[in-house]
Amino acid sequence: MSNPLRSTPLVAPGHTRPITHLSFSPIQDDGSFLLISSCKDGNPMLREWTGDWIGTFLGHKGAVWSSKLSVDSSRAASGSADFTAKVWDTYSGECLHSFPHNHIVRSVALSPQSSYMLTGGQEKKVRIFDLNRVDAEPDFLLDSGALSHEGTIKSVVWIGDHTGVSAGEDGRVKWWDLRSRKLATTLTFPNPITSMEFSIQTQRLVVTSGKTVAFIPALPGSNQSTHSLNLPYAPSSASIHPILQDRFVTGSTSDEWVRVHGIDGEERDVLKGHHGPVHCVEFSPDGEMYASGSEDGTIRLWQTTPGKTYGLWQGANGNGQ
Repeated sequence: MSNPLRSTPLVAPGHTRPITHLSFSPIQDDGSFLLISSCKDGNPMLREWTGDWIGTFLGHKGAVWSSKLSVDSSRAASGSADFTAKVWDTYSGECLHSFPHNHIVRSVALSPQSSYMLTGGQEKKVRIFDLNRVDAEPDFLLDSGALSHEGTIKSVVWIGDHTGVSAGEDGRVKWWDLRSRKLATTLTFPNPITSMEFSIQTQRLVVTSGKTVAFIPALPGSNQSTHSLNLPYAPSSASIHPILQDRFVTGSTSDEWVRVHGIDGEERDVLKGHHGPVHCVEFSPDGEMYASGSEDGTIRLWQTTPGKTYGLWQGANGNGQ
C-alpha cells in the first residue's frame, strides 16, 4: 500500500526574530501575487508567491506587528512597536509617510484605492488617516465618545468603500461607518480576540477567540450566517480556503504545528516543520497554498494539494523524502 503524499514546505528564511503576521496580496493582472511578512526584527519583507525575497522595508525602530498590501500591490502599510505606522512604495522600498501614535500600533489596513489607512493598537483607539492629506490630524472612531475598545486592538480591516472593522482583547468586533466615523454594530465574544482576518473572496471575517474559530459575514445584513467552531486547543490564527471554503488552517502558540481542519471542525492533517509556536497562518488568494509564520523566525509555504507540480514545487515528489 502506498503512503499518502505529505506536504513538503518551502522554507522562506531571512527574518531574525519571531514572525508576527503574514498577508498575501490579491491576485494581480498577470496572475501573480505577493506576500508581506511582519517580524519582531522590525523589518517587513516582501516576497514573490514562490517565497523568493523581493526586498525589505527599512525604517522601523521596533517590532512590526502588522503589514498589509494594497489591492494593486503598489503600496504597503505597517504598524510597529516604535509607535508609528508607515506607508511604503513597494517598487522602490521608499517610506512615503510615517504617522506617529501614542502607543504600539498592532494592526493596519489600507482602503481599496490606497487613499486612507486605518490603525489600531494599544491606544485602544481606531484612527483613520487621509493619505492625500498626510499633514492633517487623523480622525478617531469612538464608541459613544469613549475609547474604541476597552482592550488592545488586535486587528483592523477595511471592507468595501465605507466599512472598517476592529477586533480587540475586550472580545468585541466592531463595525464602523467610515463616512460618519460612527459605530454601526458590535459582536461580543466571551474571550479576548487573538486574530481577525478578512477573506476577500469569501467575504467573511475569520476570528479566533479562546478555543473558538468564527467565520462571520464581513458586512452585517448579508445572506451569509455566522459559523462558529470550538476546537480542542486555542488557535493563534486561522484562515479559510478562499475558493472551496471547505477547510481552514490554524496555528497555535501551544505547539509547533500547523493544522488543517474541515469546515465542520474535523482535523484533517497536522503539519510539522516549525521549531517554535506558530503565530500566524494565511491562505494564498488562489487557494493553492498557505503560509505559516513562527517563533522560530521562518515562514513556511505549504501546498494545499501535496505533490502538485507548480512553481518551486515543480519536479518535487511531494512525499517529504
